[in-house]
Amino acid sequence: MHRQLIAFTCEQVTGSIEQMARILLLEDDFQLCDWMKKGLAESGHTVDQFSSGAHALAAATREDYDLLILDRMVPDIDGLKLLKTLRAMGDRTAVLLVTALSEADERVEGFEAGCNDYMVKPFAFTELLARVGLLLSRSGGETSLSQETLLVAGELSIDLLSRECFREGQKIRLTSTEFKLLEFLMRNPKRLVTRTMLLERVWGLNFDPTTSVVETHISRLRAKIDNPFEHKLIETLRGDGYVFDA
Repeated sequence: MHRQLIAFTCEQVTGSIEQMARILLLEDDFQLCDWMKKGLAESGHTVDQFSSGAHALAAATREDYDLLILDRMVPDIDGLKLLKTLRAMGDRTAVLLVTALSEADERVEGFEAGCNDYMVKPFAFTELLARVGLLLSRSGGETSLSQETLLVAGELSIDLLSRECFREGQKIRLTSTEFKLLEFLMRNPKRLVTRTMLLERVWGLNFDPTTSVVETHISRLRAKIDNPFEHKLIETLRGDGYVFDA
């Protein structure tokens, strides 16, 4: 390749897309929450969003997250109480508190409760992304991301840093969505990937729209990475979904 990279075969990354940073987002301002989730997803992270502190606490104790982004002022269990509860349970996951409360005493209270960083609303997304990156690097949550820079499946490879795709030495130009779609398929080799899974993980949709967005993008991706070559990588299981097999 054009640079020295650490390469992993698809079989070595069957931990699926969760090898990317997984973030829990607690925010009851739906417009702000959607904006934050969309930006973080576009930056390569997987985000589970909650507007209820109780639901967020249940998920945090059940799932394995790399980072928690918690609003201090939400219904039932607010972010500060949630943080204190998790720390009392011995959970050391990195936490970024986000709040409109900007007084020094309130920030100190957050740090004393165990937060790793504190950000005051309103804020620019670039600031959020910078703080997230710093927290992940400190906690080790980006270890796999920083090392896993190249995914390889047979004669096909994608570079997660340059966002480039090659097959049999030929460079293939992909759109941002096509790249995300291919990355998800490569991280789940020889597994059935359903339309619902793709809608949720690639497009961030928790519902099934009437459009054929998945089918259209699979067709376009096939035209680029499959049709010009003898061996086909993407198999359709009619009525079920798709299987990526190198």
